[in-house]
Amino acid sequence: MEAPQSDNSQEPVDFPEHAAREAERKGLDRTALVNEDFLAATGIPRITVVDSTGSTNADLLEAVSADPRSWPDLSVLTTEHQTAARGRLGRSWEAPPLSSVLVSVVLRPVNAEGRPLPTQSYSWFSLLGALALREALLETAGIPAELKWPNDVIVRGRKIAGILAQLGPMGDAGVPPVVLGTGLNVTLTQEELPVPTATSVLLEEAQTVDRTVLLKGYLSRFATLYRSFCNADGDPAAGMAGGPSLHKRVQGVLVTLGKQVRAQLPGDHEIIGHATRLDEYGSLLVVDAASHEHVVTAGDVVHLRPWTPPGQDGSKESSGSRGPTESGYA
Repeated sequence: MEAPQSDNSQEPVDFPEHAAREAERKGLDRTALVNEDFLAATGIPRITVVDSTGSTNADLLEAVSADPRSWPDLSVLTTEHQTAARGRLGRSWEAPPLSSVLVSVVLRPVNAEGRPLPTQSYSWFSLLGALALREALLETAGIPAELKWPNDVIVRGRKIAGILAQLGPMGDAGVPPVVLGTGLNVTLTQEELPVPTATSVLLEEAQTVDRTVLLKGYLSRFATLYRSFCNADGDPAAGMAGGPSLHKRVQGVLVTLGKQVRAQLPGDHEIIGHATRLDEYGSLLVVDAASHEHVVTAGDVVHLRPWTPPGQDGSKESSGSRGPTESGYA
């Protein structure tokens, strides 16, 4: 799963010390998670809970390779403690036991007729997961979360969760599965955060810090959005789940859009410019100071302070001279 770190340099949120003591860390309610009514309502075939593991994503990638029939679409693996979590660009981080929602889901995307989705639609799964978590946090905990491209869930500029999608081995049908991992900080105190400017459900004074409630809310919302996306043949412009398209929903809560950004790309390349929109593949379009539009498909994005392009205000200040207000952790 994705290690939920921070992406800005704001001052830490003041939080009463006694609140952490009141947030008793309990194990997941395994009976509630495997309740037949819940599984039937979500279409989830199995939920496996383990006490500890290195990485739920790594475990599922190995499992779907060794025994694919045992892990059908929307199978879930979650853990109480993860010791070797991996984020994008190989980053690692370990949270205290019983303090986070750490979950991975197997995706074998087909439409209602069983036709596999085009693999180009796979690029939307991280954003779909982030959107589902954002909606679940609002519905279950009253937290007004937003998204930061490409795979972060943030609250008031601080990262509360991260998503990591990894491609699995090619299946019998010639279509690879996807393993989607999610890490949500739940009862971490300010001292336990990976960096001081991250946050957690507890620190946001949420309506609940019950990890079972949060996990069920996320899985339920994700299953609904995912099935709707699949039944639309992976078309991000199609209406879904009785409302706007995935593309519109994501753009509506994506704080990266409209900001000046520095996109740090693989191979030590970077682009500085204005983040304007998402294309049909979920890639970020960035317009630089020379009005050239760049398609960013992968890499870290750092939000920069506002600036005015050269020549529009008589200033000679360059696009990157003011520096970042956030650091771009995956």
